[in-house]
Amino acid sequence: MAYFEHTPIFKLYGGQEEWARAERVHCETIASRSRLHNWHIRPHRHSGLYQILYLHRGRTVVCLDGTRHAVAGPAIVEVPQAFVHGFEFDEDCAGHVVTIAYPLLTRLVQLLGPRAALPAQPLIHALGRGAGTGLRDAFTHLNAQYLSRDDFRDARIEAWLTLIYAQLRSRHAGTAPDGPPRARGLEHHSRFGELLESSYATHHDVAWYADRMGMTAAHLNVITRAHAGKSPLQLIHERLALEAGRSLVYTSMAIGEISDALGFSEPAHFTRFFRKTAGESPRAFRQRAWDEGHAADRDQRPASPTDAPIPASPRA
Repeated sequence: MAYFEHTPIFKLYGGQEEWARAERVHCETIASRSRLHNWHIRPHRHSGLYQILYLHRGRTVVCLDGTRHAVAGPAIVEVPQAFVHGFEFDEDCAGHVVTIAYPLLTRLVQLLGPRAALPAQPLIHALGRGAGTGLRDAFTHLNAQYLSRDDFRDARIEAWLTLIYAQLRSRHAGTAPDGPPRARGLEHHSRFGELLESSYATHHDVAWYADRMGMTAAHLNVITRAHAGKSPLQLIHERLALEAGRSLVYTSMAIGEISDALGFSEPAHFTRFFRKTAGESPRAFRQRAWDEGHAADRDQRPASPTDAPIPASPRA
């Protein structure tokens, strides 16, 4: 238990501020982050994030809740939120790491049906030679779309992610690594996350969630602080702010419409809430995100004759 309590909680390994508020997926190569840490990702955990590691080539030692597992590519490792995990990669390892926010993953599960239910514990899939070609191509395309600024980028990302997740769930269930049984607190934390996902827009207080879980608010507070490093109220507010940020960036809904959709009685209440959690007004947040998106589009766009500077007219 002491090992678990002293394991750091990251958004992405190595930093606390790398997860964009409105972004639902993060994708990168294994080398891009592991090389910065001498190919050794120390044990850590995530809150609200599901991670899929695709090892195309090479070998790694995977640490899952203190138990070590040797894995050779091609293979896939799935890690639900709150599980302690770390990796010791050989320097020739190649592949991708995809980190998914639970709200998006929950939507994919609802789209695919009951057979696509989220695994309750980590899984290791040994793909075998030639068996993972389709998955390798899917991860490659997903990473390319993630780095692009193409039209319909988010829809393309979601399409590749849906394909990957569907293939994982349609395969043999995978191997659940041996290790100590999951702590009761982790089960409660996962249950709170499920309740929060279905009820965040109803603005229930912490006592409501605790009552549904058959515990006191104080006990729920202990659980979320142990497994997410935050109070239940912070997690409730973060989930609301996350959905608000997505609506501001990815839809053209008016501020009042977003306020109504998220259960606020008045737009002014929503604006005060968002300013407190995000540090700026909804309007300023939307404008900044759109400006950054347009700037990135200009940087990615190839030069054309109309982009060239106009030469000065010769003097008469």
